[in-house]
Amino acid sequence: MKSPFKPIWKPHALATPHADQIALRIKDKVVATTDLADVPAGTEGKVLLANGFNWQRYRILFTNGIELGDLDARHIAPIGRAAKRVAKAESRS
Repeated sequence: MKSPFKPIWKPHALATPHADQIALRIKDKVVATTDLADVPAGTEGKVLLANGFNWQRYRILFTNGIELGDLDARHIAPIGRAAKRVAKAESRS
């Protein structure tokens, strides 16, 4: 039986995302937009972890086998379905 009570969580006072953040989900496909350590620009990857509430950052497994963390919109861009979803969300706001 489900609880009839739904918790209401108040956002943290510092939880105001930056204007240029991208909202990705785990398993979204991305591409490196800049040269990273052992990952040339243009390499595709998949989001393994989405972390942070004020600075949204991601851990990505790239197709060349390299896994990097602390990546954000300065380093990666969504592709495929993720890009369509992000563009749709941005057009609504």
